Amino acid sequence: MFKTRSAQCLCQAVLFMVLISLLVISGSSQQVVADTKEAYKSIEVFSEVLRKIEKNYVEGTDAKELVYGALKGMVQTLDPHSSFITPEDYKELMIETKGSFPGVGIVITMKNNVLTVVSPIEGTPADKAGIKAGDQIVMIGDRSTKDISIREAVKLIRGPKGTKVKLTVQRKGLEKPMEFVITRDVIPIRSVRSFSLPHDLGYIRISNFQSNTADDLAEILGEMEQKTQLQGLILDLRNNPGGLLSQAVKVADEFLDSGLIVSIKSRDDKEQKSVAHRNDKLRKYPMVVLVNEGSASASEIVAGALQDNKRALVLGTTTFGKGSVQTLFSLSDGSGLRLTTALYYTPNGRSIQASGIEPDIKVAFVEPSEEPEIKKKTVIRERDLEGHIEQEGPEPAEGEESEIVPDERTDIEKRVARDNQLRRAIQILHSWSIFSVMEREQGSE
Repeated sequence: MFKTRSAQCLCQAVLFMVLISLLVISGSSQQVVADTKEAYKSIEVFSEVLRKIEKNYVEGTDAKELVYGALKGMVQTLDPHSSFITPEDYKELMIETKGSFPGVGIVITMKNNVLTVVSPIEGTPADKAGIKAGDQIVMIGDRSTKDISIREAVKLIRGPKGTKVKLTVQRKGLEKPMEFVITRDVIPIRSVRSFSLPHDLGYIRISNFQSNTADDLAEILGEMEQKTQLQGLILDLRNNPGGLLSQAVKVADEFLDSGLIVSIKSRDDKEQKSVAHRNDKLRKYPMVVLVNEGSASASEIVAGALQDNKRALVLGTTTFGKGSVQTLFSLSDGSGLRLTTALYYTPNGRSIQASGIEPDIKVAFVEPSEEPEIKKKTVIRERDLEGHIEQEGPEPAEGEESEIVPDERTDIEKRVARDNQLRRAIQILHSWSIFSVMEREQGSE
């Protein structure tokens, strides 16, 4: 049995922690006396349960495990994003934020009490295997995910590089669950990628918001703008599960010269506002932001800021809808507490909690296999006819020349051909560019 002096001290400590937590959760200072009585009643029940377990449970128990289990249960009643983290898991969490971790590369959450994929991380084993945003994970190996916690799920999914894990998922629109056997790998954290498109358009993808995301974005933008006079930019935030709030604010600030970026309201109605600063580099080119149901949290902040400030068109499907801010607290025994401490609002005062960002232009993604193969049509022109009259002067150009090397051009063409949302964004920006030229020419007449 665990009736030892250390166990008793631990129980007394947790009773004190529970009391403090209940008082914090209970409300304003005017209700402290009444709420204290209610808290003490709850603590008496907690203590009674501990004594019953100590005296009657069929097997020996560990005091620390019981206490941690109680704390996990208490925090889980708050919301899907708050959690108590054991010392072992807290150390693992700290490693994650520093560069890489072993796993399959998915971000998960609890949605309607079901373990759900927010999004796969681009280029990871889960992404390559075909895991998609919105997939419901019903089994991890042979373990059902019913009543599982997020941290427990993470521990089961993670493992040494080269080992395998089986995920059984239920996908919307399919009657039977799908099974994926995925080989674990080291998941690198590289958040910003880019390439150039025809017609002097740029493409930048942000897969998550890490400590260096804004700096990487600024460097890539600088290189693009030095190379050519950009006529438009596509910012791809699809399947971006979020990350650091501070980086989201800095990313939005790169494209805004003024205006509100986001406002954050905590429990006591205190409001913290982040405002854009004047940018030394004028970025007046049009923008399209790509989003989908896997765009969450920090990516929704960026999309909402650019949309409300009329800086960009948002194209795609409705985003995930995570409008809360979590703060990570370290506790005295090495454990941690992730707690929802505030809600955030877009510049126009919209809360996207549970509703998400609605795109200006709704375009559902179409799987490449469902699209007809794009073939170049054979067109007969005047110059192809036998005996046609030759044009005087230089031959007309067949099309715009590109500085993109052949292999890279082929890869980009394949990517564009397989992505109907990206194609639509390119069409919009190219049309925008054409109309801008027409307006300038008409104004000079």
